[in-house]
Amino acid sequence: MHIGKQEAAAKASEESRMIVMKDYNVCLTSVVFVNENENENPLTKRLCKLTWLNNEQVKISQVFHCDGLVLCVLKDDNTRLVVCNPYLGQTRWIETKCSHNLDKYKYAIGYESKISCRRYKILRFKDVYIGYGVTNNHLLPYETYDFDSNSWTLHKLIAPWNIAFRDRGVSLKGNTYWCATDGRGLIHHTVCFDFTRKRFGGLQDLPFHYSYKQLVALSCVRDDKLSLLVQSMGTFAISIWITDKIEEQKVASGKSLRVDDTATKVSWSKFLRMDIGPLADLRISDGRFFIEEEKKVAMVVNKDIEARLDTVKIFGEDGYFRELELGEPSDRWCWPVMCSYVPSLVQITLPKVGKRNSEMLKKMAKRSKRD
Repeated sequence: MHIGKQEAAAKASEESRMIVMKDYNVCLTSVVFVNENENENPLTKRLCKLTWLNNEQVKISQVFHCDGLVLCVLKDDNTRLVVCNPYLGQTRWIETKCSHNLDKYKYAIGYESKISCRRYKILRFKDVYIGYGVTNNHLLPYETYDFDSNSWTLHKLIAPWNIAFRDRGVSLKGNTYWCATDGRGLIHHTVCFDFTRKRFGGLQDLPFHYSYKQLVALSCVRDDKLSLLVQSMGTFAISIWITDKIEEQKVASGKSLRVDDTATKVSWSKFLRMDIGPLADLRISDGRFFIEEEKKVAMVVNKDIEARLDTVKIFGEDGYFRELELGEPSDRWCWPVMCSYVPSLVQITLPKVGKRNSEMLKKMAKRSKRD
């Protein structure tokens, strides 16, 4: 799981690093773009499959990336999470505060920015959605986990919005962003969780007028910018926007629980637009597209249910289009996920071993041996 030596070669060949989750396994993959003017497909190479304590049986249902750290949610174990740094080959298991229903929570990993260091945290909250009877101004309990103290803290929020259905969130510079819906279920905004303040910020408008005939997804360009992909149904047009600037601004402070007095102001510019005509079966969602800004191309992970085939569709300017096959999935309902990966030297420190932590680590080690 240590890829430090491979990274130097990757930089020399200008490879793009990606995290790919397929068939409940997580792999690091590199993509090398050949000359776009030639009729050749980009080259892909799987660097390694992430393994946990040499246990090949662990299945992953969700994966998140921040600052070189990878957070994984287990498919068949609702009592713990795992975080790793593939570049350094370090892993840490984290016990959840209480048992939960599988895949009923949204997660994010980020960090609290300080002058001298970064303090890493995990966010967890229930996956509620307006389509299931949740209205605006609803109570949203959420938990934050602190790596240094090895503890979970419960917070509460009166949320005047809802996170869009199946939105995984995107980490950028330590904070996490989601698309948010209004009272009618329309995706008009983004909302940000600030890991330094441990609060959700105010809503920010999207750079276009949303309608029910559009699919919207967030991603990021390495760890520098947000990217927004909009697929217009019927016209088969795809537009991609990239942030120019993200800055904080003061907003009116309310009396509701955990309402922040700052908001994140986001400005966008259009990056790419094309008509996907022959790709009309394409269905985009968060965590399933990736931008290569220098090459001016977008990669979208797609699943063909009938053909039982996972593919990556790559498109760019002047009608550029390529398709890469990821192969036949072992589980036709497991949707692949793809996001950018930026290696880092962040150390994953283990929790201080007091009596309580010692007993917890022993229990987790026994479970790993039984799996």
